[in-house]
Amino acid sequence: MTQKKTLVLGASDNPARYSFRAVHQLKQHGHEVVPVGIRKGQVAGLDIHTDRPAESGIDTVTLYVGPQNQPAWYDYILDLNPKRIIFNPGTENAELEKLAQQRGIRTEEACTLVMLSIGNY
Repeated sequence: MTQKKTLVLGASDNPARYSFRAVHQLKQHGHEVVPVGIRKGQVAGLDIHTDRPAESGIDTVTLYVGPQNQPAWYDYILDLNPKRIIFNPGTENAELEKLAQQRGIRTEEACTLVMLSIGNY
């Protein structure tokens, strides 16, 4: 499996959150992870960025932010120029999908945790 540098948008240090589990699972599968959230903290030994870190080489942005809160992140996500954006359940957003596709960014409505568990991440 190819390792994919992944930015987790909506990262949380709360073990009850799916984004928390995603960061742990991505690391366990050997992926480089950049957690970005609204509250400072740590997840899987990584600091959660509360700013918009300038990152290069992002393969995947996996979303854990609801569509109502995504517009403030559009420019940041698109300027990262990832190869794909994963819209996890509850984050589906036709507007952002269209903007991404217009830039040649692949979009998937899927669950990162399921993708990792069945080996098709």
